[in-house]
Amino acid sequence: MSQQHIPLKLTATRFVRAVKIFTTSEVGGRAKLLLFALVALFGGISVLNVVNSFVGRHFMTAIAEKQTAEFIRQAMLYTGAFAASTIVSVIATFAEERLALLWREFLTRRAVGLYMTGGTFYRVVQGGKLSHPDQRISEDISAFTITTLSFVLMLLNSVLTILTFSGVLWLISPLLFAAAVVYAAFGSYMTIMLGKPLISLNYDQLDSEAAFRSGLIRVRENAESIMIEGGEERHANLLLRRFDELAANFKRIIVVNRNVGFFTTGYNWMIQIIPVVIIAPAFMRGDMEFGVITQSAAAFAMLVGAFSFIVRQFKSISNFAAVVARISSLLEAVEDAREPAKTNLEIVETDRNLAYDRLTLKSPIGETLLKELSATIPADVRIVVQGDDDAVAAALFRATAGIGTSGEGRIERPPRDQLRIIAQRTCLAPGSLRQILVPSGQIQTASNEEIISLLKQLGFAQASNADDLDKEQDWSSLLSPREQHIVAVAGVLIATPSYVLLENADTIFGHGLLREILRLLAERRITCVNFAEANASRKAYDAVIECHADGSWTWIDQRVRPDDQSAL
Repeated sequence: MSQQHIPLKLTATRFVRAVKIFTTSEVGGRAKLLLFALVALFGGISVLNVVNSFVGRHFMTAIAEKQTAEFIRQAMLYTGAFAASTIVSVIATFAEERLALLWREFLTRRAVGLYMTGGTFYRVVQGGKLSHPDQRISEDISAFTITTLSFVLMLLNSVLTILTFSGVLWLISPLLFAAAVVYAAFGSYMTIMLGKPLISLNYDQLDSEAAFRSGLIRVRENAESIMIEGGEERHANLLLRRFDELAANFKRIIVVNRNVGFFTTGYNWMIQIIPVVIIAPAFMRGDMEFGVITQSAAAFAMLVGAFSFIVRQFKSISNFAAVVARISSLLEAVEDAREPAKTNLEIVETDRNLAYDRLTLKSPIGETLLKELSATIPADVRIVVQGDDDAVAAALFRATAGIGTSGEGRIERPPRDQLRIIAQRTCLAPGSLRQILVPSGQIQTASNEEIISLLKQLGFAQASNADDLDKEQDWSSLLSPREQHIVAVAGVLIATPSYVLLENADTIFGHGLLREILRLLAERRITCVNFAEANASRKAYDAVIECHADGSWTWIDQRVRPDDQSAL
C-alpha cells in the first residue's frame, strides 16, 4: 500500500479542514487561548535568546580582557537569563502538550462518532479500500495532532528567530548573513532530493507494522482454536512473513536515512566553522572584540537552524506526510461509507409488525435465492426460516438485520429498541455483566436475584451473586461462544423487546436449551424468528417459512391442521 494514490492537493485541503473544524468547534475557544499563550511564550523565548547572545558576547569579552568585575556581573546576568529561559520553555512545553491532548480528544471523539454511526465501520471494512482503520484512529490521530502542533510551533520559532537574529547577524557582517541564507537554501534542496523516497516508505512501514500487530492480535484472540487445530506452525510462518516484509521495507528506510545522514551530518558540522572563517580575519585585524566571534557563531547557528527547518526535521516531516496521507484516506473512506450503497431493497422502521413485501434476494454472483416474499410476522409467535440451501436463510437474516444484501422489495421492521438481533458470531463488549445485560440508558426492571436465577436457568454458571454481576471482564476472551450467546439471550429476556432475530440458534444452543429459550420468550410474549439450517427441528415453532431451491417459498402454520396449510 502506498500513499501516492492520494493527491497532494487533497491531502493539504483535508489538513486545513481538520484544523478549521477544531478551531471552530466547542473547544475552539480553549484551543485559541492556548495557542495565543504559546505564541507569546515563544516570542519570549526568542527575545531571551537574543539577550543571551549579547550577554554571552560580553561574558566572553570579559574573559578575554581579564576584567574580573565585569566577568562576575555578566555571569550573574547569564545565570538569570538562563533561569528565565528555562521557566518560559517549560511552561511553553506544558501548554503545547495540553493543546495537543485537547486536539487529539476532539479528533478522536469525532472520528469514533463518525466511524461507529449508521454502520459506517462495517461498510469501511467490507469495502476493502482501507487497511487497519483501528491504527489510524488510535495512533495516527495522536501522531497527527502532536506532530502538527510541534511543526507549527517550530515554524513559529523559526520565523521569530529569523526576525530577531537577522538584525544581529547583519550588524556583525552582511556577508555572514548572506552566507547563512545561501547555505540554508542549499541544504534544504539537497535534503529534499536525497530524502524524498522516505514519504512513501514511511507510509508503507506504518501499514506493515499494523499488519504484523493485527496478526499477533488474531493469534491471541483465537489461541484455543489454533491450539486444538495444531495451526501453530502455519500462523508462525504467516507472522514471520509479515515481519520479513516489515523488515525489508525498514531496510530501505535505513538506506535512505544513511544517504541523508551523510549530507546532514556534514552540513551541521560546517555550521560551526563557516562563521569563524568569515569573522576571524576581522578579529585578527583588531576590528572586532573576541566576544563577537562567539556571538556570530551562535547567531549564525541560530539563523541557519531557522532557515534549515527542512534539513533538521526532514525525517519527522516525511513521517508526518505519511500520517496526514493515512488520515486523509481514513476520512475519505469514512465519508464514502457513511451512505449505504444504492439498492432497490428498502428497509423501513415502523410501529407495526415485522413484514416482508415482494422481497427478492440474490447471491453475490447474481443467482436468485428468494423470490417475491410477502409475509407478516405476527406478534407473540415463534417462527423458523429454513431453505433447501442454507444461503437463503443467511441472506434473509442479513437483509432483515440491515446488512447490505443484493435484492429488491421492502422490509418493515420495528424500531431498534423493540428489535434485538443475535448473530451466529456474537461479540460481547468488555465491562461488567450488568452493563451487558442492562445497557446504559435502560432501566433495570429485574432484581439481582432474578437476573442470577435467569442466567442459571440458561446454564450460565459464571455469576452466583450480585458482586459477580459488577466484575469487569473481557468477556469475549473469557467466555466460550456458546456462553456469550447465552448472555446475549439473557439480555433479550430482561429487556423484553417485541422481536428477536436468531441466526442458527439450533447449532449454537442445541435442541434442549433452544426449546427452553423459546419457552422463556413465549412467557414474555417476545416474537422470535430463527433463521436456521435446513436440518433444524421444527417442532418448537408456531410457523415455518420454507424456502425452496427455485426461489419460491411456503408459509406453514403449525398451529392448525395440515389441511389448512397454504402454499404461496
